[in-house]
Amino acid sequence: MKLADFDYHIPAELIAQEPSKDRDHSRLLVVDRKKGTLHESFFYELPDFLKKGDALVINDSKVIPARLWGEKETGGIIEILLLTRRCDSQSIPEVWEVLLKPAKRIRRGTKILFGTNGAATVLEKLAGKKWLLSFATDTAFEQFLHTQGKAPLPPYIKRKKETAKSGYDLERYQTIYARIPGSVAAPTAGLHFSPQVLTALRNRGIGIAPVTLHVGYGTFLPVETDTVEEHVMEEEFFEISQETADIINGAKRVIAVGSTSTRVIESVADENGLVAPFSGSTGLYIYPGYRFRSVHALLTNFHLPKSTLYLLVCGFAGKELIQKAYRYAIENRFRFYSYGDCTLIL
Repeated sequence: MKLADFDYHIPAELIAQEPSKDRDHSRLLVVDRKKGTLHESFFYELPDFLKKGDALVINDSKVIPARLWGEKETGGIIEILLLTRRCDSQSIPEVWEVLLKPAKRIRRGTKILFGTNGAATVLEKLAGKKWLLSFATDTAFEQFLHTQGKAPLPPYIKRKKETAKSGYDLERYQTIYARIPGSVAAPTAGLHFSPQVLTALRNRGIGIAPVTLHVGYGTFLPVETDTVEEHVMEEEFFEISQETADIINGAKRVIAVGSTSTRVIESVADENGLVAPFSGSTGLYIYPGYRFRSVHALLTNFHLPKSTLYLLVCGFAGKELIQKAYRYAIENRFRFYSYGDCTLIL
């Protein structure tokens, strides 16, 4: 399949720069795969579309404040995005794979200073655009991030370095049920949930099944191959418990919240759709032609053209129906991407 066939044009003004004032007041486009129909709603009405005995699978990974700004010894400002923590050692407390910008004059041994709070040293250049950094901080690394780090918003959400919205984004670019730190990007389908919606779901007998997948750079890595099949996903750590597996296996329908939950479930599902507890990593790449084994419905945001996320939803609902849904969303001024509105694909 040609990647160019999964392109579309999105007007810049529809790329959401702010979340909805209230989390659960995002617009919801309900897509019925069987009927091929579209229905407009709001997220707070999500319980109306689900049934007793359904299981809603959520990703409880917590976004860390992974965006940092430091200064080279020559005075140049460097932006750092933390990607993956490497194994610790006694001599080097924290080693991370990172992205650096600008990176033209970065060399092995380059030092990046964070005022009086610590420094980082470039260890080596890795494959692609990645670098390996070691951090020496005056406090525990988590405290250092709390002090220095900002929300790792995607580049299409525009913020100045010293934005007053930093604390606001740290709160809103995070699901209310986030529990285990490790993601460098939010599982954005979950951003719409409020305590009221979760309570309404539980009151209707809908199971809430948490899994953990730490969202890494690979989820958002651009597809740079001409054909869809040639792209390779990077591995991401995930975990599913026995309790969650039992909820999923006993459900009448499995509704995955986002692509991350979908990839966890499908990574462990057997040919009969049953899942088992597991802790490890997955590089599962889902695109049209993939046979889903366990997921019956998908709640997800509107995704970038030609992205692995857009390919996944096309694989779930069919390219033609998704193209129809996206055309409708654009014509009716839905808000796109991380802080935007969402779809429920039944």
